[in-house]
Amino acid sequence: MSISSRPATRRQVLARSGALGAGIAFTGALSELFAGTAAAQSLGHAGYGPLVPDPDGLLDLPRGFRYRVLSREGDPLRSGEGPVPSNHDGMSAFPGRHGRVHLVRNHENRADGRVPVPTVKGLTYDPEGKGGCTALTLDHRNHVRDERVAIAGTAVNCAGGPTPWHTWLTCEETEDKAGTNGYTKDHGFIFEVDPVDPHRTGAVPLTAMGRFQHEAIAVDPRRGVVYETEDAFERPFGLFYRFLPEKPLGGTGSLRAGGRLQAMRVPGVPDLSSIQETGASFDGVEWVDVPDPLAAETPIRFQDFGRGGITHAQKLEGCYWGGRSVYFVSSFARSAEGSAADHYGQIWRYDPERRRLTLVIVFGPDTDVRLPGESPDNICLAPSGGLMVCEDGNGAQHVYGVTRRGEVYAMARGAQNIGTEEEPEWGEFAGVTFSPDGDTMYVNCYTPGTTFAVTGPWRG
Repeated sequence: MSISSRPATRRQVLARSGALGAGIAFTGALSELFAGTAAAQSLGHAGYGPLVPDPDGLLDLPRGFRYRVLSREGDPLRSGEGPVPSNHDGMSAFPGRHGRVHLVRNHENRADGRVPVPTVKGLTYDPEGKGGCTALTLDHRNHVRDERVAIAGTAVNCAGGPTPWHTWLTCEETEDKAGTNGYTKDHGFIFEVDPVDPHRTGAVPLTAMGRFQHEAIAVDPRRGVVYETEDAFERPFGLFYRFLPEKPLGGTGSLRAGGRLQAMRVPGVPDLSSIQETGASFDGVEWVDVPDPLAAETPIRFQDFGRGGITHAQKLEGCYWGGRSVYFVSSFARSAEGSAADHYGQIWRYDPERRRLTLVIVFGPDTDVRLPGESPDNICLAPSGGLMVCEDGNGAQHVYGVTRRGEVYAMARGAQNIGTEEEPEWGEFAGVTFSPDGDTMYVNCYTPGTTFAVTGPWRG
């Protein structure tokens, strides 16, 4: 499949959209993203219209939309366990009783995290870890009824993903071992979190799922296979994994039974950044057993995968399941940092039945854009139609919507919240997700940590 439209640059985005609301055409066979899903609607050319500046200076939205601030770092947790931790990142929403919604939110705190996740008995893995998750319970009007620690003592909880049995898998984006940065235990694991009763899942690392710089996961709801992305910061870059559980779809705690971790090999493609043509497909994708999932001596991406090697990619981040396929994001690639080629974002689709990998969208590159440009990070399918993408780049930060026909529009823009007038900085967005009924979009601002609930005339 080939494409003819040229990717838009940030400067062109600003010029075309005025208040950043009009349609922005990027390349890509977007129909693939939504085939067979509830998000198969198209919003037309203008999305929801221009963004309207927020008089309170927090979040600009299209006319008719409004937001509620659910939680901000430093405020007291309703549980009384301590302050709301900093660095809000990945998040998911789960249905509760009587119209309630349970949000589970990651806190990507490193060893020097500003506001650590409070340690709680029975929910703390490593008392020296400052990351973890908090859980919010909302009523049908998005009023916060409870906010508490869901897991503590972990490190650099970046993204993750929901399971079909309504738990959250939170991912540590680090390979630090005990004795590093003051930690008393090895880190780099996935942990399961029950959004309703976190003590059911506790703070138990799912060691068979690998120890590496995890980013996000997606679960095949029919087979129970868990796909995992790795956001490694240096060469060789990260891998795309699948975990074959011993007890697939077994419910809460079933992943503790173990399984087999494998990494993706695309024959003839050692680096995904070298593929630049949207629609390029590769059949016969192979999955190779990881020699040492615990990376006791050697990080997984450095391990010997035998003849043919393994396929790497820079900045493997967002991951989700849609229809019969798993989609994953490479936020950008830079040849100056060791990638085979440059790009400003790719979205890949893997079809397990056909063993086929397809490049669905390419963002950029263009020399008119400051790196990393319109780099996509967290992504989710919007029940009201399309895809929502959290931008992780320079300058003003946005949540972009992508329609089935390939139009990209600004859904939200964060206000300048750090820096100076001369050198403004904006906190990136993360953790975009929707309520089970599709009426509310929840999204985080990473810095200062803020969780928003956005409601309005969503189209279905």
